[in-house]
Amino acid sequence: MTDWVNTTCPCCGGPAKRETDTMPQWAGSSWYFLRYMDPHNDKALASPEALKYWSPVDWYNGGMEHTTLHLLYSRFWHKFLYDIGVVPTKEPYAKRTSHGMILGENGEKMSKSRGNVVNPDEIVDTYGADTMRLYEMFIGDFEKAAPWSPKSIKGCRRFLERVWALADKVQDGDTYSEQHEVLMNRTIKKVGEDADNLKANTAIAALMTMLNEFYDKGVNKAEYKTFLALLNPFAPHITEELWQQLGETGLLSVAPWPTYDEAKTVESTVELAVQVNGKLKCTIKLAVDADKQTAIDTAMAEEKVQHAIEGKQIVKQIVVPGKIVNLVVK
Repeated sequence: MTDWVNTTCPCCGGPAKRETDTMPQWAGSSWYFLRYMDPHNDKALASPEALKYWSPVDWYNGGMEHTTLHLLYSRFWHKFLYDIGVVPTKEPYAKRTSHGMILGENGEKMSKSRGNVVNPDEIVDTYGADTMRLYEMFIGDFEKAAPWSPKSIKGCRRFLERVWALADKVQDGDTYSEQHEVLMNRTIKKVGEDADNLKANTAIAALMTMLNEFYDKGVNKAEYKTFLALLNPFAPHITEELWQQLGETGLLSVAPWPTYDEAKTVESTVELAVQVNGKLKCTIKLAVDADKQTAIDTAMAEEKVQHAIEGKQIVKQIVVPGKIVNLVVK
């Protein structure tokens, strides 16, 4: 429509062209994922072969502010394209999730006018990219909004510093030690399942618990390597460096994911507190399925308990399975 496009400028009177790109950005954002399936095609939106191979999108994730409008328009647009025979699937994506918003320290939405914007570059310069990455995934539930906390980001930095320092304490060992066997299998299972379900915060919490156990009870090379593999998706730079320092070749990010034995994710023994008249005397370890009488007999065999009940009459025996044995005497 050259007779409409070519016109006269109302300001200077010179030759001018009218703007023809008037379609709003909603149009582009409503189908761009289809273009990704065949981005260099100059004949069509995408070839039928590419659309058939890639469609529908397996998992579409976006900000919670876009859930209503973008989800509505992209789905509406796709159904129109399906109706006219351009795309092969009725639905644009098989799964749709929305992530929460990171708020300012004051709990309000970040904006320049409020003066509560956090510049990621400054955080990376101060604490490192791994700390920034780890904190954003540890800040809270994936689907919920959470306020930014400088105190918490420092905690993530300290966690990574402890991970680095632990490398100097690693002992020889090509298999998991008996004391850590359940911990290793249980954490591998939890981190893997949590990562698959976008529960990064609880996966990282499990790794923090594992690290504390290593500092308390020691860690061997096999255990430390598995720990680094589990932490790698959350803190890739530091874990790749430590992986290399262990003498490993190749990237940790493409190494096989650790496997676990379901039977070894459950403790075979349990620790019970032993009390006499409500006062703690010692702790005992029993098989998980030990009966009440076994718990009482084992508790009474302890030297400190025998001393506490010597010359006294036992009037009541209380056993809370898996937790406590309490002997009431007078």
